[in-house]
Amino acid sequence: RSSQQGADSGDGSPSGAAAETPSSEDFSLSLLDTNLPTEAETELRSFIAKRLTKGALFEGMGNVASVGLSIPEYKVGCYYCRFQQENLLEMATLESDINAPEYVVCFLGGSEKEDTFRLELDKYVQSLKINLNLEQKTLETYVNPYLRSWFENAICPIQRVVQLFQEKLAFLLHAALSYTPVEVKNADERTEKDISRFLAAASLQGLVQEGTMTSLCIAMTEEQHKSMIIDCSGPQPQLHNAGSNRFCEDWMHAFVNGAEGGNPFLFLQILENFKLKAIQDINNLKRFIRQAEMNHYALFKCYMFLKNCGSGDILLKIVKVEHAEMPEARNVVTVLEEFMRE
Repeated sequence: RSSQQGADSGDGSPSGAAAETPSSEDFSLSLLDTNLPTEAETELRSFIAKRLTKGALFEGMGNVASVGLSIPEYKVGCYYCRFQQENLLEMATLESDINAPEYVVCFLGGSEKEDTFRLELDKYVQSLKINLNLEQKTLETYVNPYLRSWFENAICPIQRVVQLFQEKLAFLLHAALSYTPVEVKNADERTEKDISRFLAAASLQGLVQEGTMTSLCIAMTEEQHKSMIIDCSGPQPQLHNAGSNRFCEDWMHAFVNGAEGGNPFLFLQILENFKLKAIQDINNLKRFIRQAEMNHYALFKCYMFLKNCGSGDILLKIVKVEHAEMPEARNVVTVLEEFMRE
């Protein structure tokens, strides 16, 4: 970077624009680590330099693009993200004349499907940014191995969970949808992290109201069966206090059948479709409940929908929490609960 970059502009505000859109003289790219052949690395460096010149890279936000590299001789999907070392970022804000070095990390895959995992890769880079210390020792012992294991650590956890649980995956999907607390015992660190990430990815977090989610978590923790326990001491995980329903069992088959192809991108797509269907069912049920407040036939429709959708147990809990403050809707939900129990 040029030394003027950190200086204040005429009106006293820091000239952040220069940092976001460097001109081609403002920076040089030096290589820290790669496992690409020299020719392909030069082409990738040229691609990144053009993006930097256009100001198309924002701190900590990854992008995915198709890049033509001579080896292998086809276009590959490239995830790239610009970041600064965490402690240097703070120093640069305190003393604006410090020229903190910036880094661009690139991960290459067989296609642009890396876009499916962009958020996971952003988190992966965030962790690197926090722990980055570029002394030679740390570079060899931490940074290089961390960069090389990106695919296995950021892309494959869902696939590993499907392969580990097989038919028992239905219980895991049920726990994620119903916000049942899960305890993992006797598992190695990677398996524990994989299960935790799968549950987070399969839950409706961010898709249902935050208040609903909090109330559901409290309700599920207070229920008699408490946590679902996963014991990983044997070759196959053993589950205790596990629940399931037809909806989760149907989707489990989609995952297990997909496992034959072994494509991690397919699993994430199935997971997204699973959540989309769950949200559609919740919205349909809410619509029926609104109609049922004034119409007995609609109440019967609600009941038939709950019976046939395969996840009536979970949907009823979600709408019960969401309609707790609405007397008419609450009455409808109470009647539905009685019918479902019978």
